[in-house]
Amino acid sequence: MGNAQASASSTSSPRFSMASRAFSRQELDDLRALFVSLAAQSQTGGRAISRPVFLEYFGIRGALGDRLFQLVARESGGGEGVTFEDLIVSKATYERGTRDEVDEFIYQLCDVTGDEVLERSDLETILASIRETIFSENKEAGEGSNKRTFEAFINSAVFSKDAEGVARKSMSLSDFRSWCILIPSLRKFLGSLLMPPDSGRPGFQVPALHYLENISPDLLLLNKEYAWHIGGGFSQQEVQEWRLLYHSSLHGQSFNTFLGNVTNGDAQTVIIVKDTEGFVFGGYASHPWERHSDFYGDMKTFLFKLYPEASIFRPTGGNRNLQWCAVNFSSDSIPNGIGFGGQPHHFGFFLSANFDQGHSFTCTTFTSPALSKTNRFRPEVIECWGIQTKGALDEKAELVKGTVLERFKEDRNMLKLVGLANASD
Repeated sequence: MGNAQASASSTSSPRFSMASRAFSRQELDDLRALFVSLAAQSQTGGRAISRPVFLEYFGIRGALGDRLFQLVARESGGGEGVTFEDLIVSKATYERGTRDEVDEFIYQLCDVTGDEVLERSDLETILASIRETIFSENKEAGEGSNKRTFEAFINSAVFSKDAEGVARKSMSLSDFRSWCILIPSLRKFLGSLLMPPDSGRPGFQVPALHYLENISPDLLLLNKEYAWHIGGGFSQQEVQEWRLLYHSSLHGQSFNTFLGNVTNGDAQTVIIVKDTEGFVFGGYASHPWERHSDFYGDMKTFLFKLYPEASIFRPTGGNRNLQWCAVNFSSDSIPNGIGFGGQPHHFGFFLSANFDQGHSFTCTTFTSPALSKTNRFRPEVIECWGIQTKGALDEKAELVKGTVLERFKEDRNMLKLVGLANASD
């Protein structure tokens, strides 16, 4: 009876009728089945999904979950909870709308107080909910969680909007979009909150960091939050295994040791540097570190900042000067060391072959500013992690399978040649 009432109410709304067109019949049937299941648990006579059931199902903790419920339920006024009409209209806007519609919805979502002014305190609340939702769910993922890391995310935000009755400037929609570009993991997370919890929602994955047990996490530059941030720069939804390949405090500040460790490791790597000024930054290399006399790499490469601001800078396509690895060249025009972007002697990020100095300049390759406090810096800590994405792990598994199969076929052919194939069966 309650379901029939919900259906009748829904079909009377022009917004619902228009929103329904964003979904296939099967998708609508699946969403109705989900609604019926959750509404049945809500003690609303099947008419709506209550707030506790909504929050428990979607798993969004803190004030962000409350704000999401408020926005989804606003079509019907939210008296009893989220109706089927609310769910369809919200998902159509939030997941199937135009880019502007989706951005506007997420922008309103981050205004947790609902006062139409997005301030620093709102961002702090959002990040607190992210910390509670993602990093408190798994004890291992929560290790190393600290307020300092999340402050770096806020420090990259710009507040340029004058709001009536507010002394400090607030964040405009344009400011918010720019912030999401700098922190893509944030945008992925905020854009997937209404997806089924078991669907591998973008922005919810935290890489597993592997290093020797006798290494203290306090020694490492990379923590789970920073890995979550860097992982947002990948096109893959899941980032699986990150393995420590080199650390200057453990292996010595040696270029040769670095190359020896990383060339025996994974093809994709993340280089992180902390300079003597306390700035933390680095780059993601999608290709192995191999000797070249010129730039190489592909458009997956990017630069990033971790502290005191957290940002990611992707390639613009303006040039192909992406990755640099020069070893034992005697020409002044080919500086020995590793780097990203820019031009020789004027890189977006560069470490000399002695690993005792580096530089970072404004770079058109990534539209990145200087990553360090001053253009020339001295590294205090250098760290490198080998990365395996889900796709790469699957490819490796298939490669192993293929290799074994081909070897079996070759062995069978050899046995046939000597007349022993049947005897071996």
